[in-house]
Parts: sequence; C-alpha cells; structure tokens
Amino acid sequence: MTKQELLNNGFQHFAKREYDVAQDCFKQAIELDSKFEAAYSALSETLNRKGELDKAIEVVKMWIKINPKDALAHTAMSRLYVQKGWIQKAEDEMAISNQLAYENSGM
Repeated sequence: MTKQELLNNGFQHFAKREYDVAQDCFKQAIELDSKFEAAYSALSETLNRKGELDKAIEVVKMWIKINPKDALAHTAMSRLYVQKGWIQKAEDEMAISNQLAYENSGM
C-alpha cells in the first residue's frame, strides 16, 4: 500500500473507533515517509482517543520537528497540553499557532 492508501485506511478504522488498527496504519504510513505530516496528525489524534496523551505529545513533537511552521501542529500540541492540565504550556503553543497562522495568511 502507498502512504496515502494507509492513511485513508487508517481514517476508515478511526471512524469505526478501531483505534488500534488505525494506529498501525498511520505508523506504517510514517515508516514509508518519515515526513508525512498528515499521518503524524492522525496518529496523535488516535493516541489521544486511546487516552495515551504522553505518546500523542511525543508524536506531535516529531511533527513540529519536521515542520515547525505548521500552525495546526502547534494547535494540536496546545489541545494536548490542556488535557494534561498544563495551561501555560498550552497558551504558549496557541500563541505560536496564532502567530504562524497570521504570518501564513499574507496579511
């Protein structure tokens, strides 16, 4: 399967709440392309749904390392930090996200 097919397959399992299978699909997509940001996003949300917040945070850290200017990655990190109760860290990440979104808007 291609990375896109694995991602799509993972989304289908995610929609059915088959999180373990979805997780495997997203991991395989990342193995095929270690810079496939959509797979990092999907994997982090899958881990979040499974209650594995620390693992989800690690995945988002890898995503941010690949593309530090991705506002969505910083928003995802902010959401995870809120769930952990780390409000200041969450606010810091959201500020980064907002700044990046502004810069990317062309204004």
